[in-house]
Amino acid sequence: MNFALILFVLLLVSGAIWALDSLLLKPRRQADAKDPWWVEYGAGFFPVILIVFVLRSFIVEPFKIPSGSMIPTLLVGDFILVNKYTYGIRLPIINKKVIDIGQPQRGDVMVFRYPEDPSLDYIKRVVGLPGDKVAYQNKRLTINGQPVPVSKLDDFLHSERLYYSKQFKEKLGETEHRMLNDDDAPSFINDAVLFPHRENCLYNNAGVICTVPPGHYFMVGDNRDNSRDSRVWGFVPDENIVGKAFLIWFNFSDLGRVGSFK
Repeated sequence: MNFALILFVLLLVSGAIWALDSLLLKPRRQADAKDPWWVEYGAGFFPVILIVFVLRSFIVEPFKIPSGSMIPTLLVGDFILVNKYTYGIRLPIINKKVIDIGQPQRGDVMVFRYPEDPSLDYIKRVVGLPGDKVAYQNKRLTINGQPVPVSKLDDFLHSERLYYSKQFKEKLGETEHRMLNDDDAPSFINDAVLFPHRENCLYNNAGVICTVPPGHYFMVGDNRDNSRDSRVWGFVPDENIVGKAFLIWFNFSDLGRVGSFK
């Protein structure tokens, strides 16, 4: 369901009713006459819909985390906020950038339209920028020939399924974050699909090595062994970017997560 399109249609309809009533119908009604029900509801909701549309399209948009691919940073059921202008102002619906403000940086947690189905929003961490050579070999991440710094943390307990994963602190650019990586999971990528610029990637028994094409990004989940990401379906083009995630604003199962984003 394209909520942005639905909201836009509601904005047009309510705005048309408001304009019609303000310019033509209201001046002709008697001063003490009651507004017709369709004017009362249609025109009355217009300011509310307008505010929501502007906020959601250009300022901040809420999302719910549907899967465990970003554990331990984001858990299933987290409600997050996404900054819509960090990477530039985009026209709603068509998502075309009209004002360039900034570019994604390594380590950013970014929401984007899934390249295989742009009607779906995905969330992963930015690992590779345009021109980067990203290697994921034997479960170790290297960018432009330099291993990404990692340090061991206490094992992470998956509370729902009651098992432990090896947990590490990783530094991508200026961003330090936690990630999971288990020794017993395979290194090779066994389900890679044919995607645009597939020729930029080399798959082997140790994993994958890719050169990120211009205007694209290489995205990986923090739950490395349980994330279907750029290692499988390829690069994210700039026109698919939605925004930068920055805050957990609610979680029904754990109120202690509200206000955090680590």
